[in-house]
Amino acid sequence: MAKTPVKKATAKKATAKKATPKKAAVKKAVKKPLSEKEEAQKEANRIANTEKKKKISGGAKRPKKSSTKEETTSLIDAVVLGMQEKKAKNITIINLSELEHRVADYFVICDADSTTHVNAIADTLEEFVMKKTGEKPYRSEGYQNSEWILIDYVNIVAHIFMRETREFYNIEGLWADGEVTRIED
Repeated sequence: MAKTPVKKATAKKATAKKATPKKAAVKKAVKKPLSEKEEAQKEANRIANTEKKKKISGGAKRPKKSSTKEETTSLIDAVVLGMQEKKAKNITIINLSELEHRVADYFVICDADSTTHVNAIADTLEEFVMKKTGEKPYRSEGYQNSEWILIDYVNIVAHIFMRETREFYNIEGLWADGEVTRIED
């Protein structure tokens, strides 16, 4: 077998050309006027972002509700009727509208004999108010243990207590500066 001569590879010195970036044509952005549809979408996005920020920062503040005296009176009447429908006891209305640092204009307070009775009054009260005035509560709480259910209609707050709980918290005493009206059973 014949040996073939092996050629030695010569190392060529590679000269690498440095790549020079091509100068890109710089285009200046020209703002085109937005169409009505694009303008509406932009506004919707802005509102959605504002709502997200509110949720992140702890939610919206309690709305201030301006209402006429007739609306307030009809709402109070509906609350009292809802309480009376399920035989609530010791119904009291406290007018706080003249006080400086009030949380609402009126408190409507009643008590009941059992947690079942408290729940029944609260449910009926919400139904009556919705039927008579069309108002939904801003917030309601206390349904878990049903010793004190609070139904907040912003300027009127209804409190439905167990008798012992009402005596313990003594809201009438805390807000004694307000004008108190007792409703006969």
